Amino acid sequence: MTVEPFRAISVSRLAHQLKSEGRSIIHMEFGQPSTGAPAAAIARAHQVLDQDAMGYWESPDLRARIARLYEERHGVTVDPDRILLTCGASPALVLALSTLFKPGDRIALARPGYVAYRNTLRALHLTPVEIACGPETRFQLTADQLRALDPAPAGVIIASPANPTGTIIPDAELAAIAEVCSQRGIAVVSDEIYHGLSYVGPTSSMLQFAPGAVVINSFSKYWSMAGWRLGWLLVPQSQVDAARAYIGNMFLTPPSLSQHVGLVAMDAVEELEGHIQTYARNRDLMLQALPALGLKKIAPPDGAFYIWADIGHLTDDSVAFCEQLLRDTGVATAPGVDFDPVDGRRFIRFSFAVSTPEIEDALSRLRPWFAARARA
Repeated sequence: MTVEPFRAISVSRLAHQLKSEGRSIIHMEFGQPSTGAPAAAIARAHQVLDQDAMGYWESPDLRARIARLYEERHGVTVDPDRILLTCGASPALVLALSTLFKPGDRIALARPGYVAYRNTLRALHLTPVEIACGPETRFQLTADQLRALDPAPAGVIIASPANPTGTIIPDAELAAIAEVCSQRGIAVVSDEIYHGLSYVGPTSSMLQFAPGAVVINSFSKYWSMAGWRLGWLLVPQSQVDAARAYIGNMFLTPPSLSQHVGLVAMDAVEELEGHIQTYARNRDLMLQALPALGLKKIAPPDGAFYIWADIGHLTDDSVAFCEQLLRDTGVATAPGVDFDPVDGRRFIRFSFAVSTPEIEDALSRLRPWFAARARA
């Protein structure tokens, strides 16, 4: 089955090529923090490298600490045995889909949505059922949309906060989605990788409404550890043995060093919350500046670190648009067709997970560029 490329990678490749030629580049194409792991976590890495030869290993202390996170954040009690450590969220997604579904199963998901959902489903010979989600639903799936699907899909992928929009599903809607899924026998996969990154208050876990949900999370976003490749999959007790069979054969364990670092990072709250303050400032700057650029139709960026902007008044080819924008200004962005193969040709995604000076520099470059296109 055909798997489409991740087009933001080609934009990033061009950005690095231009940088090697001496150009000044601002990377707003990928959803990764520009900061590194917390200082205390880095110090722990140096200590471990000097003392531990390391090997295949799954840290019981880290699994217990993650379980405590659910109690602290969401008031949900989780047995650490239900937590499988992975090399980031991507293997966790593969594990979740492999464990829960069989080839040919239909899986519902929002469009726009993270590019790897659709492509991983296809790679595993599952059938994506993409539901168009626009401003009227805040670019998120609703219980009514799931209720209307006939026949009911085998599963649904929920993401809140979402990529590429940053929108968060309200608690009442999460509860309604959980009820519909329970009534119709729809398995829930909840991608909670952007939890902790919210500008509108706490973000609920799907586990609060659907205790049998499968949850994906990662250290890449909130904990600023994208390069360490560490995440987890939380499954119901009934699925633990099946999921462990898959992980043992396909992925073994995540890097031992990353597990040591992740355990320390989880308690570096003050430093990590400082990152959130930076993202909040960047978000405010973007929201103030974008309307003057002519980008007045954007998704509500409740969380994560993205702006999903409609550029339909300027182009119907977001890939060419992003490439030209990069060549002319040095600002790299992600084309919307990655996230929405139907309507994404008229959208782009900005990541504001860079430093505030970089945001200010990017906006100074974008203003004359967009003004010239508005005049044209």
